[in-house]
Amino acid sequence: MIDEISHSLSSEEDVKWMTHALSLADKAAQMGEVPVGACVVQEGILVGEGWNTPITDHDPSAHAEMAAIRAAAKQVKNYRTVGTTLYVTLEPCSMCAGMLVHARVDRVVFGAWDAKTGAAGSVMNLLQHPALNHQIEVVPGVLAEMCAEKLSSFFKQRRAQIKLAKKNKQALAKGCGSAE
Repeated sequence: MIDEISHSLSSEEDVKWMTHALSLADKAAQMGEVPVGACVVQEGILVGEGWNTPITDHDPSAHAEMAAIRAAAKQVKNYRTVGTTLYVTLEPCSMCAGMLVHARVDRVVFGAWDAKTGAAGSVMNLLQHPALNHQIEVVPGVLAEMCAEKLSSFFKQRRAQIKLAKKNKQALAKGCGSAE
């Protein structure tokens, strides 16, 4: 499904904006959210940005891409964000990909592939589906290792926290009185 995905080398501009998206992912991580960040650029100018907040907001649609496009649409005063590039640290899911098509984003640049829910070439490619009325240029793998490492570190830490919580719960259940 990756037939028409751009395999050109990352431009300096792409690296610059992906670095910004990575800094936004840090904001999500600081909130205990999955560290995904996104920003929208039009003619070299930042017009929207966001990071994951579904846990904090109790909202399954509160993905980084959604927040960034909502901010961009308000900034450009149009629900169509024609002439924009979305930079996101993780391949968009099907929900976000559908929204990006509706928003008429021109280009999506992402860092890490999402082998479980990616909808920009890994599991499926909604961004370039021929049956849809808008196709989006896709540039994968910009700063991929950095983006993947940020996610990997987060989930490794999360698993360790869960393991410790289980251990503490078992110790308390045995009547040890200590959660060490």
